[in-house]
Amino acid sequence: MSTAADAAAGTAREVAAQWWDKLLAGFERGAPLDPAPLVLVLILAGAVAVSVPRAGWRWFGLFVTVVHELGHAFAALMTGQVVKGIHLRFDHSGAMHSLARGSGAAGAAWAGFWGYPAPAVTGAALVWAAYAGWSGLALSVSALLLLATLLFIRNWQGAVIAVSCAAAAVLLVWYATPVFLGYFTLAVGVALLVGAVRDWFKVLGVHTRRRHALANSDAYILSRRTGVPAGIWLGGFAAVITASCLAGAGAVAGSFS
Repeated sequence: MSTAADAAAGTAREVAAQWWDKLLAGFERGAPLDPAPLVLVLILAGAVAVSVPRAGWRWFGLFVTVVHELGHAFAALMTGQVVKGIHLRFDHSGAMHSLARGSGAAGAAWAGFWGYPAPAVTGAALVWAAYAGWSGLALSVSALLLLATLLFIRNWQGAVIAVSCAAAAVLLVWYATPVFLGYFTLAVGVALLVGAVRDWFKVLGVHTRRRHALANSDAYILSRRTGVPAGIWLGGFAAVITASCLAGAGAVAGSFS
């Protein structure tokens, strides 16, 4: 009995070691991506397909929500707050709970701001990584972050979502070839940019048409905490998202120069 258990443990350690080696290999720079214009069109079409229609957004929107809440979490950590937990739900809602340690209202506002812009900033970074030859690094870091996120999930729906994302990242580290990974990184980056724009219009709709849902809006919550009108916060979200889209477009355009 113990022999079988020891063998299983040894196999598990060997698999983990191989996966770790593959993950570390991702920190080496690879060949920059150089897709044909038709491939770019297909990637954009795919990004729109998963981000705009309800059928695609139902699933990809869950990943956008993960990035959204991680944006809050990292912003909170930047101001010295302690992240206590993250809740994710199948209706694309979520919440990040943190404990302030001297950061005060400014720290809370900083953490509250970076939810909606986070997918756009991440998307622009992934597009740049694909064109600069750092797709492997992007995947390795993403895999580590998604695995670390599991420690902070506090509800079963969030566990399902986070485990699914982390499992996908782990499998990509194990199986993805450098060429596939480059195109995959670019596609996810573009999809996150499109998804960030979609999400911004969604929260804008909460303030203009579905005001019964205002309590769930980051802009409304920020306005209540700071006294700054929600419209200013919405404008701030839009400014960062627009800048990220322009940065992503610039990375694509730069490949043709």
